[in-house]
Amino acid sequence: MDTVENKSPEAGQDIDFIVIARYLWSKRKLLLKSAGIAILAGLIIAFSIPKEYTTTVKLMPETNNAANKMNNLDGLAAMAGIDLSNATSQDAISPEVYPDVVRSVPFLVELFSQQVTNKNKTLSGSLYDYLEEHQKQAWWSYIIKAPFKGLSYLTGLFSEKEEKTDQVDPFHLTKEQERILRELQNKITVYVDKKTQVVSVAVEMQDPVISAQVTENVVKMLQTYITNYRTQKAKQDLEFTEKVLKEARAAYYKAQQTYAAFEDNNKNIISSSYRTEQERLKNEMTLTFNVYNTLAQKQEQDKLKVQEQTPVYTIIEPATVPLKASSPQKPLILAGCVLLILAGMSGYLLIRDKQLF
Repeated sequence: MDTVENKSPEAGQDIDFIVIARYLWSKRKLLLKSAGIAILAGLIIAFSIPKEYTTTVKLMPETNNAANKMNNLDGLAAMAGIDLSNATSQDAISPEVYPDVVRSVPFLVELFSQQVTNKNKTLSGSLYDYLEEHQKQAWWSYIIKAPFKGLSYLTGLFSEKEEKTDQVDPFHLTKEQERILRELQNKITVYVDKKTQVVSVAVEMQDPVISAQVTENVVKMLQTYITNYRTQKAKQDLEFTEKVLKEARAAYYKAQQTYAAFEDNNKNIISSSYRTEQERLKNEMTLTFNVYNTLAQKQEQDKLKVQEQTPVYTIIEPATVPLKASSPQKPLILAGCVLLILAGMSGYLLIRDKQLF
């Protein structure tokens, strides 16, 4: 204490860490008691927070330029008279968009109806029901929410009650559906490695089996969504080509039958008018055949295009049921509580006894 009193006015604003350390050492019993209280509080907090289990799936999507894939079939297609030079296109959707797709309202709403079963097989139902009715919370959350629930109850007495419905309309969600949607958004994480293009899908749930089930469903839905997105235009082109091909085939058969009937009805007739009509019918049949043949090649080309634009996903790390909880991290909570209490108590003692001045 003498050192503090003998400080010169010029050095009065400097902090002597040695003096502070000696002072805190003199208060070590009080600080140890505070640390014990902090450990007890940390244990209460750590064991009050519900366990969460995280399942992670890693997959490698096919994102190469479609031109590189189609070039492998150019030689074979050329032998069949099919031109694939115009059938190539750049990848329509990149993996960087996957997180936005998974967080979109239509995608998550489709997840609501997915059936899940917990580890002990005591619960089986939709994911929406699980998130709505079977979620554990820390004890202090009930205390914090109590005033808001009371206020909500009072305001509900003077306002129209929102009808509860099992139908989910993505265009018009109820308040409860909106809450479940936001909660599900926070539980699903999609990360894309920009260097390797590896997509990691992680789902955090309070039950390990449900976590694995939801992760697997999210990956399957994402694969289906991307596949439909990339092949949608090619499938539409194929459907249109098949429709036109059917009409061209009927026109060709009709022209063929007309030409054959003309030949049968005009045997042994030689005249200019006969030759003119014969030539016209033959040309018409040839024209319809050329159209039919071109569309038939176009149909095969569109089929190849659909196949080539269908992405292939390589699952690097499949979904497995996690054995350990990912949160809460009890050691970090204990360390945080101890450091916070010790820092707060030390600061209070130093300011109270004017050791910083």
